[in-house]
Amino acid sequence: MTAVLDRLAQQDGWHVENAAARVHYDGGTDRYSIEYYEPSDCVVYWKVSPDGDIAVPVGRDTVPTPLRERIRQDLAAADIDPEIERRSL
Repeated sequence: MTAVLDRLAQQDGWHVENAAARVHYDGGTDRYSIEYYEPSDCVVYWKVSPDGDIAVPVGRDTVPTPLRERIRQDLAAADIDPEIERRSL
């Protein structure tokens, strides 16, 4: 684990797998998995089906603003530029 991923893993709910860190979010009926990929320095949002069997990548404009703000706060707390959350893939 790198120092960057180690700092992100210290944020609430985040865990590291290989070169990525992931956090899960349940908001009412919506479930998301959010991943930060260190090699490409980007964030990807996945919407998870209610049964948890399927996850599909979704555009940032479909993700609730409070969740996006929380992700930017977590990135900043881990000394990662929060502006990368807005980067298009």
